[in-house]
Amino acid sequence: MFKKLLVLAFFGTIFVSAAQARDQISVVGSSTVYPFATVVAENFGRSTGMKTPKIESTGSGGGMKLFCAGLGVEHPDVTNASRRIKSKEFKKCTKAGIDIVEIKVGYDGIVIANSKAGNQFNLTKQAVFLALAKDVPEGNKDGGKLIPNPNKTWKDVDSSLPNIKIEVLGPPPTSGTRDAFNELAIEGGCKTFPTLKAIKKQDKKKYKAICRAVREDGAYIEAGENDNLIVQKLVENKDALGVFGFSFLAENADKIQGSNIDNVPPTFENIANKSYPVSRPLYFYVKQAHVDVIPGIREYVAEFTSDEAWGPDGYLSERGMIPMPDEERAKFGSNGKNMTVMTSR
Repeated sequence: MFKKLLVLAFFGTIFVSAAQARDQISVVGSSTVYPFATVVAENFGRSTGMKTPKIESTGSGGGMKLFCAGLGVEHPDVTNASRRIKSKEFKKCTKAGIDIVEIKVGYDGIVIANSKAGNQFNLTKQAVFLALAKDVPEGNKDGGKLIPNPNKTWKDVDSSLPNIKIEVLGPPPTSGTRDAFNELAIEGGCKTFPTLKAIKKQDKKKYKAICRAVREDGAYIEAGENDNLIVQKLVENKDALGVFGFSFLAENADKIQGSNIDNVPPTFENIANKSYPVSRPLYFYVKQAHVDVIPGIREYVAEFTSDEAWGPDGYLSERGMIPMPDEERAKFGSNGKNMTVMTSR
């Protein structure tokens, strides 16, 4: 035990001395949380006089990988995520000796949008599944034999939809938006088929393989972590659709339009009242060991969790983030103020 304490003290000293060479907060993670974190970082820099944090858009999965790699100046202090940390990621961080502070910051909708030069789509979750799943029931009918997705046009999926090629640009597997889209939209559509839904009780692994697998024949195009690039491609191609967070729709409402999902349009109000069916929470995670070693982490967290930022009339809601109810803001605000360590996932 004494030897172990000496080793910990030794590495702790190295970390502190190395960290003194870095006076700028390092933030990685979600492309969805990126624009919110960026504006918080800018306000933090103006109000404190400290260096504006360095924010990198690596995707939620990529951010977690970097975040959980270890402690010290060479590793990021904070990671943003458009879904909650996974159990395996939490275990990886714990194994690396990293104590995590979890802060939920608000909610976001995942939209399926296209150029305003094209027709607005009215989609169901079932149509999204039939358009983008790797395997679908033959004839698009419940009980049909599962076959590689043969649907080439939106009209093949639903006769009420346009007779144009299925072409959807979206995030890669490392993205939290992709994780949430697969779960809420594609799996959500899969569950509308009773025969497929029943598989979950018999074999969860098989069910997940069917209901979350995305086709790889070119209908779904991985467009990287840059959601602004997807918006640009939609403007250039009126027949293509794109998948990204609501804030990017709000910022580009003059050029693109969101599809209705199950007859509900993707609006701020509908995401806030939970009537829009494809929405998810947003988070960021802090390394407790870096707090008070890397200058400004407490102040950055305080800025992010201030009423001026994440409150109902805060500047983040103006950017498209959906504020949490008062109770949730109080809970996660307390986590940030007290740097409360996450104990399980």
